[in-house]
Amino acid sequence: LAIVSLMFFLVVVQGFVRVVMYFWDWLSQGEKLDRHEVSRAEQALEGSEDVLERELARAKDARGLGRVFARWRASKEAVNEYLDRMHLSWYQVIIIFFVGCMAGLLLEEIWMLLTAGLTENRVGLVWGPFSPLYGTGAVLLTVLCFQMRRHGAKTWQVFLISAAIGGGLEQITGWAMEVLFNAESWTYLHLPDHITQWVAWRFLFFWGLLGIVWTRAIMPKLLYQIGMPTSRRQVLFVTLVALYLVADIGMTLVCFNRKAARDLGAPPANAFERWVDTNYTDDFIAGRFENLKIGDARDPK
Repeated sequence: LAIVSLMFFLVVVQGFVRVVMYFWDWLSQGEKLDRHEVSRAEQALEGSEDVLERELARAKDARGLGRVFARWRASKEAVNEYLDRMHLSWYQVIIIFFVGCMAGLLLEEIWMLLTAGLTENRVGLVWGPFSPLYGTGAVLLTVLCFQMRRHGAKTWQVFLISAAIGGGLEQITGWAMEVLFNAESWTYLHLPDHITQWVAWRFLFFWGLLGIVWTRAIMPKLLYQIGMPTSRRQVLFVTLVALYLVADIGMTLVCFNRKAARDLGAPPANAFERWVDTNYTDDFIAGRFENLKIGDARDPK
């Protein structure tokens, strides 16, 4: 049964990947952007393909594992050539934020399952499987490390920058939740290596490792797959994704604000707040954000 379940899962994943690839290919068709944007994207892709062909030609006489590694190096060189020509813009940033929100949430829930046996929902927004903390971290790591890559940054420098970004995000997010909503999503006060309530040395280390993996292994291939926009369909789609995320974040802040106000006994001031209180009740907040503690439910300090 376990083998059958695993095979079924792999088939579903493979089908999902194919659908995404087909959709992404469809987005690239249709009305093109201006000649300058299209030319820049095409030149970057052509340069990458030339490097790939050249490196594969060099590797054609290799055998066994040597051939596998040679093809891997050829792919890596092609991606690096593309990134050297790439213009990083809002287009890639929105997609990376979207992917980072989901990927970070998945990693966190797997981590909690393996280390604490918890299966609680750890989403950060009211709509969709997103954790904006990880999305913001992915964007900052990408933007900063993309520039560091062009200046030949060393691995230890990437580690330190990533740890600083992760720790800074945790500190700012945790502090803001406490000050604005009297809420707590996590605390490290019970850990012997905590620095503040929301930052601990062990997690700075994990953020640093995550940054290295992201920068060296994930980000280059992801940026290569995203590419630069050439069609109006791509721009329109990413714009709609951005508007959805803005609305999701805004609605989440409204819900948290009303939850804090209800705890203080403040009635809704208008029709919109009454609608929020009706549809995003305390039970909804508790069920949606299972690791969130607000007001009296927070751990005593």
